[in-house]
Parts: sequence; structure tokens; C-alpha cells
Amino acid sequence: MRPASPTPVLPLLRTPPALRALGLASLAILAPLSTAAQETSRIARVTVYPGSATVERVAKVAAGARSLTLGCLPASLDAQSLQISADPAVRVGEFNVLTEDRDVVSACASPLDGRIRELEDQIAGVKAEASALQLVDGYLRSVARATPGDDAPQARPASPTPAQITATAEVLRKSGQDAFTRTHQLQRKQEALELALKPLVAERDRVASQRARVVSVTIHLATEREAELRLSYQVRGPGWQPSYRATLDATQATVLLERQALVAQNSGEDWSGVQLTLSTGQPGHATQGPLPRPWWLNVAPPPQGAGTQAAAMAMAPAPAPAMAPLSRSRHTAEEAMPTFDVSTLDKGFASEFAVPQRITVPSSGQRVTLALGSHRAPATLITRTAPAMEEAAYLVAHIAPPPGVWPAGTAGLYRDGAFVGNGRIDFGAPSAGAPAGSTSLSFGRDERVTVRAEPAQDLTGSAGFTGSRTERKTRRTYSVENRHATAITLQVLHAAPVSRHEKIEVESRYQPHPADLAWNRSPGTVAWQQPVAAGATAQFSAEHTIRHPKDIELLERQ
Repeated sequence: MRPASPTPVLPLLRTPPALRALGLASLAILAPLSTAAQETSRIARVTVYPGSATVERVAKVAAGARSLTLGCLPASLDAQSLQISADPAVRVGEFNVLTEDRDVVSACASPLDGRIRELEDQIAGVKAEASALQLVDGYLRSVARATPGDDAPQARPASPTPAQITATAEVLRKSGQDAFTRTHQLQRKQEALELALKPLVAERDRVASQRARVVSVTIHLATEREAELRLSYQVRGPGWQPSYRATLDATQATVLLERQALVAQNSGEDWSGVQLTLSTGQPGHATQGPLPRPWWLNVAPPPQGAGTQAAAMAMAPAPAPAMAPLSRSRHTAEEAMPTFDVSTLDKGFASEFAVPQRITVPSSGQRVTLALGSHRAPATLITRTAPAMEEAAYLVAHIAPPPGVWPAGTAGLYRDGAFVGNGRIDFGAPSAGAPAGSTSLSFGRDERVTVRAEPAQDLTGSAGFTGSRTERKTRRTYSVENRHATAITLQVLHAAPVSRHEKIEVESRYQPHPADLAWNRSPGTVAWQQPVAAGATAQFSAEHTIRHPKDIELLERQ
């Protein structure tokens, strides 16, 4: 009798046809659910403000429709901001707003739920295949341990020939090797799937509280033919922040300003392929500023005794309970949301930036960076130093406002292609030492300028005919050497004493005479500014004499 061939072991390594049929049937069952969950409207346009956004949805209205329900809207929707518009063929009536738990609305599944279920199904399939391979491994081991003596005497087969033993052993070896290799591959695949599943589950759990409730809007209408209906509403939380990249070309004395915007939102609905507009307006803030209160004067009543005061207090009516401001709860809610501090230049009207391409911003708080164009601006370069504070010089560029609107924001600073640090661009606020309407950017230390501050010389003595006054003289000397191959514009800052009392006299002498005795509109901040040729050294000195009566204690702050 010929021995049983081991080849029937090999089909066990493949997916059984019954399981394949079951998988196809499962997909057929899930397909209609996925189609039914699709929304009947889409987000067409979003206008983002600091801390809020206006979302515009577009829905198709069938001919003869009498109502339309837009569901799965975010719970952060402001019902008072709802606006409905439609084509002339649609007459819009009243509308209702309903807020309910997301769990009871099967069509409002989380955008992450589908991907999570897909990964969980893949992990389950990997585990099932691994379990099947364990059965294959057990079967191969039982075949390898089987001997002719294990069978009953009446069913004992003839002894296998050496060639049959060799063939059986080779099939067992190859089948076992394939099973172990596939088991290792499945283990690696399961680890990769679980690694991809973990952040999705964490993100779903993080936003679960925000998306625990959803809003549906039911609109009653009458339409003669198929048309479009537009629904716009405001949501709290989204925002944008301007950001810049400033690159200084020292040889050309120009600064390349690249304008960017960081957009983020966690409203509970993804913005996929929408027309995005960024606005500096703040629709959630007060529409009117505080008004002045009356300023009245009256004669104070005569003082009363303790008993009279107690009686008056007892007769006085109890004060009414203070009502919390209406804006307090809203302010508290806004504190837990991302804040985006955006300043506007015109102060009176909002400035808008329309992004030409369609943008996708997920509802996960992830920041999306948008490029809003660039501008190359001429710059005035100066080398600034404050020797008494630090024996170092820094390269500073003054830039005039470029055409258009440039809201205030942080800027990454680059000098000749190398990153030097971060700064801030704000053309609407005064900048230190910059001309009116310009901004000042510091591009790091100038290593080719050597600064030296000599030790301060202090002399204190008596003055006056009777020696009743104290006189103190202080002298500071600075030297700055230009090691560049070209001339530079040097600015040296020095702090001079300023008297705030009529009994304290201050007399100052400078060499050379400063260009400004109140630099940056700060009395006592002295600024020398002059060109320094290549390889030249400039000297600066300041001598201050302070006189005051000996009987007063001098209060000094530096």
C-alpha cells in the first residue's frame, strides 16, 4: 500500500474558501451602511476669524421637496448666527434646530471611526490567519511524530521506501518553513497595524467630549425644480495666526518677507477641499466700547458714631445679589479653546486674505501652514550696541511697510541663508529706534564689530561754600572697531541719569555730541549714530555730574 501523500497539508496554508465567502458577504453588508452615512450637504466656503469661523454649506434640493434636514452639524454651532439662502426657485419658510447625543444618531459617526474599524478588522484578520497557522503547525508536528506502529495491526501499511521518506520529509520541511515565515510576517504586520491604530484611538477619545452632541437643522421650504440651498453658521474655536519668514541679504540691503498663516480648528467637522478666507475681524467681541460714567461731586456727610452706623446698617435693605456679567460664561468657554492673537493694521475695518487654492483642515487641532505671498523690501541697516550692558554689536534692519495688509505676527529670521532666531513683525506698533511706520528686526550679532567698554570712573566729593552739597562725577568711555571690508552705520546707546526731583541737579557732557538725547522717546537714553569706515575705530565718552544736598538720601535705579 502506498503511503499517504503529505501534499494535502499545503492547502491549509491558504485562506479557506468558506472564510473568503464570509468576508465578501460582510463587505456587501457594510457597503450600504457606508453609503447611507454620507451627508447630503458639503462645506463650500469657510471664513476664519481669530477664535471663530463662519461655515457655509451647500445642499441640493430636489424638485417638489417640502423640507430639508441637515444633520451631524457641530455642537459648537451658534444657532443665532444661522443664515439660509437659496436659488429663486426655492421659497424658504421656518426652520428648527435640534441638539442631540451623537450616539443616538447612527449617521453621525466620527470621521475616525471608519478608519479605526478598518484597522481593527485588519488586525482581526491577521490574528485569524495566525491562529490557522498554529493549526497547520500542530498538524505538521503530528505528521512528523507519526510511526507505522501507531496503527492497528490489521490496518498497518507497508513500510515506506527511502524515496518516500525523503519526499515526505522534504514536504514537511518546506511546509513548516513556510508556516513559520508567514507567522513572523503576520506578527510584524499586527505590530504595524496596532501602531497605526493607537494614535487614531487617542485622537478619537480626545475629541469625544467635543463631539458628544450634534446639531441638526430642519428647513421647511417649497421648490419648483432642483436647486441649491446655502446654510451658513458660526462655530467657536477655529482660528488663524499670521507668521512670517524674514531673510536678510546684507550685501543688497534687502529683506525678503514671506507671509504665511497658521490655521487650526477642532470644531468637530473636517474642512475638506473648501474655499478658505482669513479675516482679521472679530465678530465674537463687543460691538460697542464702554461709555463714560458721570463724574459727580457732593459734600461728605458728617462722621457718625459706631451705634448710629450699626443702626443705619441694620435698617438698610440687603444688597441685591450681584449678577454675573453675561459675557463671563462665554469668556470662560473661550479660555479652554485655542487662542490666536491677530492684530489688524487699519483698526477700523477687517482685512481679509482669500486663499486661491482649496484647502483641507482636519478637525484635530493640527496646524496647517498656508503661503500668502512674499515681498522683497529695501532695508536700512545699522549696527547697534549698548556697551555698558554687553560688549557686543547686533545687526538691525529697518523696514518700511510693504503694500497691502500685514497683520502682526512672529517671524523666523534668516541672515544670508542661515537661521539666527525669532522676532516679531508689527507695522502697526512703534518699533525701537525705527522711523515712524517702520518696523525693526534684529538679525543677530555682528562678529566683525569689536566693542570695548572701559571701567566706569566715579569721583565723589563736596561742593558749595559750606560743603553742604554732595557732588559725584561719573565717566564712561567706549570704543568700537569696524573689521568689515565696507563702512557701517554705527549706533551706540548709553543710559544717562535723569533727575526727578528739584533738589537733584544733573549735568552731562558728551564726546562727540549724541544724535538723540531721548532715543525711542525715552528720556535719558542717549544715542550716537555715525558712519564708521572699514578698519576704523570710533571713540565715545559720557561724563555726568550729579549734585544734591547732603541731608537727603539719593534714590538711584539703573
